[in-house]
Amino acid sequence: MNAVADRVGGGATVEFRPTGSSMVPLIRSRQRVVVAPADPSKLEVGDIVLARVAGTVYLHLVSSVDPARKRVQISNNRGRVNGWTGHDRVFGICLAVDGVPRAGADAKTRRGA
Repeated sequence: MNAVADRVGGGATVEFRPTGSSMVPLIRSRQRVVVAPADPSKLEVGDIVLARVAGTVYLHLVSSVDPARKRVQISNNRGRVNGWTGHDRVFGICLAVDGVPRAGADAKTRRGA
């Protein structure tokens, strides 16, 4: 996941198949996802982002936003909160899962990144 974060953080839009069940039913293990560089200032609760929290990279939900402190709270889809992370550690936003676009996600990308 670190290699994917590096690529997205560098400006690439990346397709990959994450493993795990913490995001079911939004993302099932090995479903193809498309992640593009995010504009963290546009993120909202419910967005799926690729972010580093406490040293670990997750493809998880934004569960709260704190624009004043430029950070977001990251959680899985089963109620576990991973913690707060700064905008500088939010690499990308999930645009699609198995070819199905995530509503509104495209407008939250970094254009020209």
